[in-house]
Amino acid sequence: MKKVLIALDYSPTAQKVAETGYLLAKSMNAEVTLLHVVTERLYYSATVTSPMMGFDNYMLTDLLQSDEATKKAAQQFLEKSKKHLRDEAIQTLIVEGNVADSILEVAKNKHIDIIVMGSHSQRWLEKILMGSVTEKVLHHNAYPLFIIPTKKLD
Repeated sequence: MKKVLIALDYSPTAQKVAETGYLLAKSMNAEVTLLHVVTERLYYSATVTSPMMGFDNYMLTDLLQSDEATKKAAQQFLEKSKKHLRDEAIQTLIVEGNVADSILEVAKNKHIDIIVMGSHSQRWLEKILMGSVTEKVLHHNAYPLFIIPTKKLD
C-alpha cells in the first residue's frame, strides 16, 4: 500500500480522521492525499465546523457566499490540516460533486491503495434523506476502506 486517500469534511471529528489516517499511512510509508469534496452549498449551512487547527473561527456564512468562497475555505481547511499533521509532503485535493462518487473517482484516477474516512453517527431522518456517504463508498468500492468510527462512546 503506497497511496492513502483521507477524505475529510468539516465535522468536529475531522481531526481524529486525519490523524488516524495519517498514522496508518506513515506506518506503511505511504503517500498521503487529503481530500475535501465541495458539494451543494446548502450542506454547509447545516454543518458544525471542526475546531481542528483553528478552523472553528471560520464563519459558515462565508462558505455560503459563492462557489469560489466555498472552494477557498476548503483549501484553507486542507492546508491547516496538512500543517497540523506536520508533513509538507502531504498532497491536498479539492473536487466538486457528489461526495461518495467523487471519493471513488479520485481513488481511481490517483491509483489509491486505501481510502480512509470517518463514519458519523447520523440521526435516522438524516440517513433517510441524505444517506450515508461512508455506506455508499463501502458498497460501490473496489478499494480497501479504513473506516474510523467517530461516534462518542458514552
